[in-house]
Amino acid sequence: MSEKKNVVIVGAGCAGPAIATSLSADLDPAKYNLILVNSRPYAIPSPPLHLEETVFVPLDRLYKKGNGETKVGIVKSIEAKEGQNGGAVVLDGGERVPYEILVIATGSKWRGPLDLPEHENDMLPHVNAWREKFASAKHVVLAGGGAVGIELAGEIKDEYPNTSVTIVQGDKQLLNSTYSQSFRTGLEQRLRARGVEILFNQYIDDIPEEGSLGVTTRNGTQIPTADLVISTRGPSPNTAFVASLGSSTLSGSGHIKVRPTLQLLNHPHIFAAGDVIDWVEQKQAAKTKGHAAIVAANVMSLLGGREASQVYRGSPELIVVTNGRNGGMAYFAFFGGFTLGDWFARLFKSRGLMVGMFRSGLGY
Repeated sequence: MSEKKNVVIVGAGCAGPAIATSLSADLDPAKYNLILVNSRPYAIPSPPLHLEETVFVPLDRLYKKGNGETKVGIVKSIEAKEGQNGGAVVLDGGERVPYEILVIATGSKWRGPLDLPEHENDMLPHVNAWREKFASAKHVVLAGGGAVGIELAGEIKDEYPNTSVTIVQGDKQLLNSTYSQSFRTGLEQRLRARGVEILFNQYIDDIPEEGSLGVTTRNGTQIPTADLVISTRGPSPNTAFVASLGSSTLSGSGHIKVRPTLQLLNHPHIFAAGDVIDWVEQKQAAKTKGHAAIVAANVMSLLGGREASQVYRGSPELIVVTNGRNGGMAYFAFFGGFTLGDWFARLFKSRGLMVGMFRSGLGY
């Protein structure tokens, strides 16, 4: 009897668990081991700054019929040769995990409070330390006016209404030009109504050291009372370990170059999904459902001796941005693009940050 082969998925953000669940229903457990490698034994759908009772979601109910296992570890490198099947991922402790098929879904790396520790024992100390920083701050400056900056400003105003909040945005409006002017202006108006100051066409190059007072923008604008400055600029892909496959594997921004089948260009038995892929679209959890379906189908094709034939064609842009627990806006790129207001954001996301939906997807 031939030895069972491994299908290995790295990362338990949004894409990884969806792919694991799909494959666990289809893989023959007599032939294949399904292994999900993650730095923690749970997934985290959103920053655990006030939802830690529900936001740490165990991975034990992820697999259909128990067909799969979670291995806790941090992947440091990939061993593979171009054009050849199989290889191995090497974990931080030196363990090698062989694979027949590898899926990379390691998501993004953020800064500030969203820079979550890899090790489980460091998580709650990180959360509590940031809570103390927010509680003691008198003037919070957020360097970046994308969705993260907007949502964090709203949360701060919910929890600490007397704290001054300033968003410093390098563009002339919030977010980016993917979204309609009415959407971007609507969010600006909602933030200003809560007392959030917004500085446009300004940029903070260096985040001041903790404990310092004041910050100056690139244009020379001084914010002398700022006692907590946080980078809320966009994330970078969590792909440092993928560079072990060669420099041509990654784009200049560090994203993984993929074919429309979501296979790596020179490694057809390695797939990528989620925020890590080099694809012209906004990096959002909503996109990962489409990625997961393509990857799962193509993995099963390869294992069945067929070509990977399912291709990813992108998906319409849509986003819900909260403004605290009771407001926000949504944008849908259908029919030329339209927006919905506070009632929709409150119903769909604001109250629970969609944690319930994420938990349901993992069997909770």
